[in-house]
Amino acid sequence: MGVKLYAADFSPPVRSSMMALDIFNVPFEKITLNLLKLEHRTPEYLEKNPIHSIPVLEDGDLTLHDSHAIMAYLADTYGKDESWYPKDVKKRALVNQKLFFTTGVIFPRLRIITYYLLEKGRKTIEQEWLDNIEEAIGFVEQFLSRTKFIALDHVTIADIAVLSHLSSVEPILPIDPKKYPKTVAWLEIMKATPYCKKYNEEGVKSLTAIIYHAIGKK
Repeated sequence: MGVKLYAADFSPPVRSSMMALDIFNVPFEKITLNLLKLEHRTPEYLEKNPIHSIPVLEDGDLTLHDSHAIMAYLADTYGKDESWYPKDVKKRALVNQKLFFTTGVIFPRLRIITYYLLEKGRKTIEQEWLDNIEEAIGFVEQFLSRTKFIALDHVTIADIAVLSHLSSVEPILPIDPKKYPKTVAWLEIMKATPYCKKYNEEGVKSLTAIIYHAIGKK
């Protein structure tokens, strides 16, 4: 049956999943959903994912939603070595910790902006929302003060998760290199990777265009 990914490029979790598919050399069919036309709320899609989020991965008889679950599955199933998602219990716990940080802290703080702008028709970004995102950037800076990468001293799937979200933040909240030098340096390293250039750059541009249009910025 092959691997399928139900996706929309502007979504940071979708981009995390596509980068992971590329890293683990998994050929996939991308099925793009038009969220404005509510294609993620059709009965057929809700059968796959009742919480109607993207992405959804299909691999044979397995259907997965949530990009973090998808990345972990891909690493375990298709990874040629365990560096991206270590099997060592303590190292894996540290990677999981940062994956949960992304889904529990960074994602909802970015999601509130897209929710109110795109779904509720708001025309402005509240300063409180930006302040909450900046607090999350401060947490990332602290992580990178302890290890070279987000979870460990080498790149893992946790870096991919944080990358897709923080790179999406920059156009609406530039990251100050004086306040967050380690975060800015880490981002530059990650943005230079082939998987980021292939599967993250254009999606960031798409999301930026959507947000700028919503707030009337050119």
